[in-house]
Amino acid sequence: MHNRPLNICMVSDFFYPAMGGVESHLYNNSQCLIQRGHKVVIVTHSHGRRRGVRYLAGGLKVYYIPAVIVYSNASLPTFFCTFPIFRQIFIREQIDIVHGHQAFSTFCHEAILHARSMGLKTVFTDHSLLGFADASGILLNKLLKFTLSDVQHAICVSHTSKENTVLRAALDPQQVSVIPNAIIAEQFRPDPSARDPAWITIVVLSRLVYRKGVDLLVAAMPRICQLCPRVRFIIGGDGPKRINIEQMRERHMLQDRIELLGSVQPADVRSVLVRGDIFLNTSLTEAFCIAIVEAAACGLLVVSTKVGGIPEVLPRYMITFAAPEEDHVVESLLEAIGRVDDRPKHPELSPEYFHSQVKKMYSWQDVAERTEHVYYKIVGLEEPPLIERFRRYYGCGLVAGKLFCLVAAIDFLIGVVLAWFWPRAQIEKARSFDYAKYHAIVTENRLYHGSSVGSEKQSSEPLTLG
Repeated sequence: MHNRPLNICMVSDFFYPAMGGVESHLYNNSQCLIQRGHKVVIVTHSHGRRRGVRYLAGGLKVYYIPAVIVYSNASLPTFFCTFPIFRQIFIREQIDIVHGHQAFSTFCHEAILHARSMGLKTVFTDHSLLGFADASGILLNKLLKFTLSDVQHAICVSHTSKENTVLRAALDPQQVSVIPNAIIAEQFRPDPSARDPAWITIVVLSRLVYRKGVDLLVAAMPRICQLCPRVRFIIGGDGPKRINIEQMRERHMLQDRIELLGSVQPADVRSVLVRGDIFLNTSLTEAFCIAIVEAAACGLLVVSTKVGGIPEVLPRYMITFAAPEEDHVVESLLEAIGRVDDRPKHPELSPEYFHSQVKKMYSWQDVAERTEHVYYKIVGLEEPPLIERFRRYYGCGLVAGKLFCLVAAIDFLIGVVLAWFWPRAQIEKARSFDYAKYHAIVTENRLYHGSSVGSEKQSSEPLTLG
């Protein structure tokens, strides 16, 4: 087992200021790895005017590379065009391991390809589930097989996700680890005084897109409102399906029962959750679903469709499952509404008990430690010869295998040309961020301004944006 600090580069199209589970995972995992003594930099595409190099809280360095966005915050595939800038970053930051996140991320696939051409160790984390029958799934599965043919290790966020990834990419299961997502439990404390006792409030926090089951939500809400006069809905999130909810609300005249908040900032998520009694998730596919963990930490009973890795996330007394069908969602909501009225009689259903149990189950420090174990497992592996890399790519299919070998060969040759034009010795090494000095200054400022006991307790957790 090695114990030397590592230089790690996290790469994904999905990072702040965009919001989502992948973005949260990247940020919090990186902060904890920094606290464990490693150097972490993140590479993502530019967001509007945010481009160039930025430092976030805790000394986390982020490269925002200009790129053309094509769909759902993913950048336009350029294959070899990003090699020069990725090579500059990897050499400047003296990277040991390149860690790509999310199968939908173009930057992730390109960074792993270029890193392998440079002989760097690579890790891939899959955050999604994909099918095997639709055209987009088939194409993305082939791309994933190409990328994962030459990575040292893969990580999935649930056992269901692992099975899906192993089948999609034809991987050896021993090369895939399961490391779940987590939350900072201190940021999701229950607040019973925030809810309105006159109502039973159902909260929905989600991107309003087809994959999140918004059509199921639209069908179930008017039926629940008709059956239960004391029920109201609070919906946070935005997306193309929002218009469907607005039209349904107008058609059934439920303006006083359905509150639409629009996009909710991460800092405001808890204040929305603590207003509710029940959290509803109607996703059609989900590898983990960090939203239900946040809701349970705030003390809400959870109702969710039983899809993907969701059954692995919470114990049975915290969640009620439903098939992804309208009637089943309504039945499960009615069951949860009945449990809300019985909560005072059952201490194991109290918000405080929910919070204490979730805090024990999920921790970013644990995620970082397990990720670190993967890094140390691969960092000492011997680099295979180039012909072995071609053999792995060739096994990806009769036609695709030859194409993948061609792509890998061209990328390797581009790397040789770049090494001739810009030798490593001529690339200036970036100065290391002085994490010890940074934390000393932060601690001194807290003492100078008189931090409370609560803030001192939170200082052991990863520093967060805003």
